[in-house]
Amino acid sequence: MLSMGQKAGWGLADMGVNVFVVVKQLLVFTYLTTFLGVPPGAAGVVTFAVLGFDVITDPIVGYWSDRSTSRWGRRMPWIALGVLILAAGIVAMFAVPQGMGWQANALWVTAFFALASIGFTFVTIPYGAMAGEMTQDPTERSTMMAFRMTFASLGLLTAGALVPALAGDTREGYARAVFLVAPVIVLTIWGMLFATRRAPTIPTPATQGFVSVLRLVLENRPFAILTLLYGVFTLGVALIAAGLQLSALYLVTDDGTGALSGLAGALGIFSTLFAMFIVGSVISQPIWVLASRRFGKTTALALGMLAYIAVLLGIRAVLPAPTLGPLAGLFLLAGMTNGAYQQVPWAMYPDLMDVTRRRSGTAIEGAFSAVWLFGQKVANALAPLLLGLILSVAGWRASDSGVVDQTPQALATLEIALTLVPAAIFALGIVALWTLYRPRVRDIASHR
Repeated sequence: MLSMGQKAGWGLADMGVNVFVVVKQLLVFTYLTTFLGVPPGAAGVVTFAVLGFDVITDPIVGYWSDRSTSRWGRRMPWIALGVLILAAGIVAMFAVPQGMGWQANALWVTAFFALASIGFTFVTIPYGAMAGEMTQDPTERSTMMAFRMTFASLGLLTAGALVPALAGDTREGYARAVFLVAPVIVLTIWGMLFATRRAPTIPTPATQGFVSVLRLVLENRPFAILTLLYGVFTLGVALIAAGLQLSALYLVTDDGTGALSGLAGALGIFSTLFAMFIVGSVISQPIWVLASRRFGKTTALALGMLAYIAVLLGIRAVLPAPTLGPLAGLFLLAGMTNGAYQQVPWAMYPDLMDVTRRRSGTAIEGAFSAVWLFGQKVANALAPLLLGLILSVAGWRASDSGVVDQTPQALATLEIALTLVPAAIFALGIVALWTLYRPRVRDIASHR
């Protein structure tokens, strides 16, 4: 049985991981289109190309980490080195030299975004594999994921609220802000390695070839289906994330009344709304642990995503928002529903690792982690590309000097892209979860 310190310590790393997640999903698209003069279609291509490259590296790193041997175990050296590459890449990505054209700006961001993504893969694939090695108890895993998502929410808050507040409305401000939060990435991930240094591991390296390992993973049909469904849900979440800062800039104003106006004046509208979202996510974690125990993880996830749809429809009803009050409350609820998306699937997939380990006697958690993140990273790559194409068709105007006037059609399209489109994606995912995944999991349980 794991100690509480080991459970919480494992979750600590996700604070640093999610600093980068926010940067790549919430800030890069807006940074390119609002401060570097990159057209939205081209900005979508940049993010798609880098995140698509990131998908390719996942199975390679997963395979290598399963086969690694060292005095520190299979996972630790990858994570310790990867976080340094990640931190260096993220700082350089926002240090774009002045005086270049938008094409050169885009190329600079692409190069260092790719470097940071390599470091991110070195960290996240072995880190995800640790959940399958440290314990085989489903209840312990739910607790670990609750800690993980609580720290993840703190990382989201650090990057999503603090970075924009520190950055202000200048490209130089973004470079300064990212430089200040980069140490958070390193310290939290190294802190996780220290806290879990005595946790159970599987030291014996895998010996199967790459194709054999991949076949073992994909033959686990419930896992393959869950991976695809998590990618569907992630597409909706990532679409919201890619345009969230644009919505704060163009669709929300503060009339100076209400309790949140002072906070919005200090942090900015985006940071205030994002802080509400994170508070909702944090306070919801015990709720989703209890829901998973009471109703089962599949049902808990379906309920959470149904609630997410309802909140998105509520947000659509109040946009464009002339005041922060009602929207802030909806963002609090959105964070609570997003807590289900954050926590429950990550507690589900290690349980499915156990099925393959019992049947084959092979410990290939790194390969499972790589395939698990495949759907998520494909969705994260597609979302900004999709948003860029949607806004390009609507005539969205790029800028290198901050907010500019947009047509009513462009603003209405942004509203739809961030509410109705992800709601439809979530609905599709719920139907597939109930009709394709749930029967297969029941079949596994009946044969144990």
